[in-house]
Amino acid sequence: MAENLSERSHLFQSEQTDLQDTHGNNYHDEDIRNKTKGSTSGEDKKIENGDHIISAKYESLDYDTIENELYQQEGRIKTKSAVWKEFNRWLVMGLVGVITGLIASFIDYMVVQATQLKFGYVHQYIEFCVKNLCLEEPFLIWIAFNAVLVFIGSFLTSFIEPVAAGSGIPQIKCFLNGVKIPHVVRLKTIVCKVLGVICAVAGGLVVGKEGPMIHSGAVVAAGISQGKIDALHLDLKIFEYFRSDTEKRDFVSGGAAAGVSAAFGAPVGGVLFSLEEGASFWNQALTWRIFFASMISTFTLNIVQSYIKDKPWNLSYPGLFNFGSFDKTDYSGFEIPLFVIMGVVGGLIGALFNHINYKLSVFRIRFVKKKWMHVVEAIIVAVLTGTVGYITLYFLNDCQPPKTDEQYDSAQIFCDDGQYSTTSSVLFQTPEESVKKMFHEPPGTYGAETLVVYGICCFLLACWTYGLYVPSGLFIPSLLIGAIWGRLFGMLLNVIFPDMNWVNLEKYSLIGAAAQLGGIVRMTISLTVIIVEASGNITFGLPVMIVLMVAKWIGDLFNEGIYDMHIHLQGVPLLGWEPSSMLSNINAM
Repeated sequence: MAENLSERSHLFQSEQTDLQDTHGNNYHDEDIRNKTKGSTSGEDKKIENGDHIISAKYESLDYDTIENELYQQEGRIKTKSAVWKEFNRWLVMGLVGVITGLIASFIDYMVVQATQLKFGYVHQYIEFCVKNLCLEEPFLIWIAFNAVLVFIGSFLTSFIEPVAAGSGIPQIKCFLNGVKIPHVVRLKTIVCKVLGVICAVAGGLVVGKEGPMIHSGAVVAAGISQGKIDALHLDLKIFEYFRSDTEKRDFVSGGAAAGVSAAFGAPVGGVLFSLEEGASFWNQALTWRIFFASMISTFTLNIVQSYIKDKPWNLSYPGLFNFGSFDKTDYSGFEIPLFVIMGVVGGLIGALFNHINYKLSVFRIRFVKKKWMHVVEAIIVAVLTGTVGYITLYFLNDCQPPKTDEQYDSAQIFCDDGQYSTTSSVLFQTPEESVKKMFHEPPGTYGAETLVVYGICCFLLACWTYGLYVPSGLFIPSLLIGAIWGRLFGMLLNVIFPDMNWVNLEKYSLIGAAAQLGGIVRMTISLTVIIVEASGNITFGLPVMIVLMVAKWIGDLFNEGIYDMHIHLQGVPLLGWEPSSMLSNINAM
């Protein structure tokens, strides 16, 4: 059927232009003439359907069930026993969870160390220069740190392993649905992924490290389950009976779930993510094994984090990012229409975000073709991000007396003694910490002007950043944008209803974050559970579910989710759940 659809799409082909996919491969008209059916020579062709390009460099994985008796007899002879094989399945899933948790701990530790080093130097020079009126020097140091770190991350991605760019979720989704993406689960990919995401986050880009954890977990699962490392020509001669596309697919599903679990401390959400957004092949036994890998992953991260925090076996650090503790979790029935409105806003802003990002990605494909150009673009964005932050800090430095001990101990940048800069509290942090501040800072901490300017800057920078040749996640930037306008929405309600005590900024900031994330990625069930687990509060389950469903419905009226968009941009021949509008009236005979 896939071949028939591919052949039918030739009928709608209007023009052939030279393009380049997001991995730097060029497609020309000769490729179409030279490509033969079933050829694996490495030459590529393209089929244009509107803005979509289908590349013939991708092959399909063999996920069909072998039913003939001869094959089954051979399998029974080669396998010592079904019980031993099943035991090894659980063993591999456990190892996947452990190693994924360790990788997550390493990423988090290195990001914290690099960020503290950068901001330590910047803070030191700012305090010195405020007294001596030399404000240019700390700005240059800030920009230099960002540029160097992003250069390293982008160089690794552009010149060594381009498939490590982005979050990796679109590629893993394709792999789990039967499309073989070159190098997507290789050792070199995870090395570039891990080092690159550390540099990208510490380099000040508006990205998160949670999305790449999903890709990292999938690579770990693929490597362990096969018992060999092709890049090192190392074959341990173990788990040879798992060296089939079907078995490898199941383990990669577990690795992706373990990555979600390590990222957000959400083992159930990880299982549902793998089911909803990833695999099209599922069974009940696989559910238990994937849940086991997710639990082991978050448990391993918990233990390591407790030692890093110097609180051994204090298991209160389940994921790389959690939403913190919410003091007030109650809501009233008459607030549900307000949540629906927030879902609509999230869907509209999400559709706008995806549209802008799509146009930027098409521009990048057409004109930013060389590897050195990818690196230069990443450095430009890093410099621009730092410049925007510094200018915002200079002009919107809303100084005020500190309200908490944490604020009192923070940097007093461009403020008199005894005052606290709320603007610096979100700029001199990683995006994860900024999200927490939007959730939990008391009312009056941030002015409306600061939130509007900061929100617009984050929106535009995140649009540009996702698609750069650096490993980057989109979960945290989406949550940050939503938390900003969600807090603004709560402040507006306080102005409209000044005497009402049900308007809680924590609540509306969380709902805004959920609406924005849902409007961009268009997930519902798994995202609801992830947010509930990360916030540690089941009370918000219904409001979160409402805004995610409304945001998806509204966003789908305009365009696809961000991951599906990038799948099409890469030319992957992935059949979606629904036929395209072009084929919706064509019957398969």
